Amino acid sequence: MTAVFAVLFAALCFATTGTAQALADVDGSALSIGAARVLVGGGLLGAIALVALLRRGRQQSSDRERRDGAVPSWVIVIVGALGVLAYQPTFFAGTRLNGVAVGTVIALGSAPVFTGVLNAVIRRSRPTSRWAVATAIALVGVVLVSGVAGNGSGQQIVPAGILASLGAGASYAVYAIASKLLLDRGWSTSASMGAVFGVAAVFSVPVLLSTSLAWIATPSGIVLVLWLGVVTIVVAYLLFGWGLKRLAPTTVASLTLAEPLVATLLGLIVLRETLSAPAVVGLIIMAVGLTILTLPARRKGLLRDTATP
Repeated sequence: MTAVFAVLFAALCFATTGTAQALADVDGSALSIGAARVLVGGGLLGAIALVALLRRGRQQSSDRERRDGAVPSWVIVIVGALGVLAYQPTFFAGTRLNGVAVGTVIALGSAPVFTGVLNAVIRRSRPTSRWAVATAIALVGVVLVSGVAGNGSGQQIVPAGILASLGAGASYAVYAIASKLLLDRGWSTSASMGAVFGVAAVFSVPVLLSTSLAWIATPSGIVLVLWLGVVTIVVAYLLFGWGLKRLAPTTVASLTLAEPLVATLLGLIVLRETLSAPAVVGLIIMAVGLTILTLPARRKGLLRDTATP
């Protein structure tokens, strides 16, 4: 259960992203803010990873690779880093084309599904029926909270936006599974998450330089970058990785559905936003789904990772 709470606390950190940007109110594009977030947070995690890899764990990983004839770890790191880097533009493209509500629901809703598929194919670990039920319930709550269902707006859904949001969900699954593969090889949490995000930080430099950087020089911009980099990446992904080492990737992906729940509550408390009746019901349903995913699983084995070593 400690691992469950670690992932839930990571989701809480993720959920502060939108509120932090709203409070900072900087004149920066979503792409620029996202790239700066990855550069700062990934750079710090990368430094932590270098220390961890130099101290221990690298030889154990190399021995495992030689024995299994597996894909080299550096390839997994590169793939995971590309997943991290791809998540930002695809997520924001989806919300830009189809609106925040639709884009967020498709991205967050598809992430556990993609993770389940990749986990079954790559790590040969099939999701349990209890996980499927709990995730489905939580996704119903996400849809209600987002306001997508029955909003009566008549907004036309753009296929390119759907593909972009699905790309965000798939990108999440890629770096989650890549990180899990490194953990399977004996890498520490700091080494695996730091390697993936450290490489992503390097890849984010040209992306950041292609955008307007004036907002970073403002006091609000500096505070925002530090918060997003330190809290929503360094702290969040160290907790995320610690939980991922002990839980199945499918369970971790579904637990992070707590992010929209916490983000909604932060909007209510901090930003003084209001909720419709369906959204309130959605929050309750999300809480029920997450409860089913955690408490009974301790007894029934939902949280155990049954991949073939």
